Amino acid sequence: MHIRDWPPGERPREKLLKRGAAVLSDAELLAIFLGSGLRGLDAVATARRLLADHGPLRRLLEHAPPALAKLPGLGPARACRLSAALELCNRYLAAGLERGEALTDPSAAGRYFAQRLRGHPSEIFAALFLDTRHRALAFEELFRGTVDGAEVHPREVVRRALAHNAAAIIVGHNHPSGSAEPSAADRAVTARLKQSLALVDVRLLDHFVIGDGAPVSLAARGWV
Repeated sequence: MHIRDWPPGERPREKLLKRGAAVLSDAELLAIFLGSGLRGLDAVATARRLLADHGPLRRLLEHAPPALAKLPGLGPARACRLSAALELCNRYLAAGLERGEALTDPSAAGRYFAQRLRGHPSEIFAALFLDTRHRALAFEELFRGTVDGAEVHPREVVRRALAHNAAAIIVGHNHPSGSAEPSAADRAVTARLKQSLALVDVRLLDHFVIGDGAPVSLAARGWV
């Protein structure tokens, strides 16, 4: 049965328009991008097969566009649409931090770090520089490492904070292993950063660790 022959309340597009995108499953959301399915399959069934063979969703969408284009049911045009949608999400999150409003929700910064750092095969340490009103000044990837870690130099973090005339800073890094549990080394570098930044009157507000699940805030655990 083609999707157009389904009951209206079960069709992905109609469900989205009536009840919002949040009620759709991963397969239904993906099916809306696909538009149509493989021979003999509707778009939802094709999406389910893609997720079963190449998922879950995050793993599927972390494929580079050329790799996406080779997957059954996608091809160059659909791969480009999916990659463009991800970039729109990145820019939407960035706009929320860059539009000149004060950062009042710490979890928003965590989501932004997750969007920028999650899925990289090597560890990346990044910083979000803020002014006196906690408005975003800049986001920079400062250090890159291996699958096991990245060496962080507090002096370089201080130098970049001064270059941006930042009053506060939030840092974050990813764990390619997928576990967001902070290590003893993570806690140690956080303490060193806090001490170094305090010497130039810059506050370290938080340190996020990015893994497969929700970002872990060291400030929330009392370690900042």
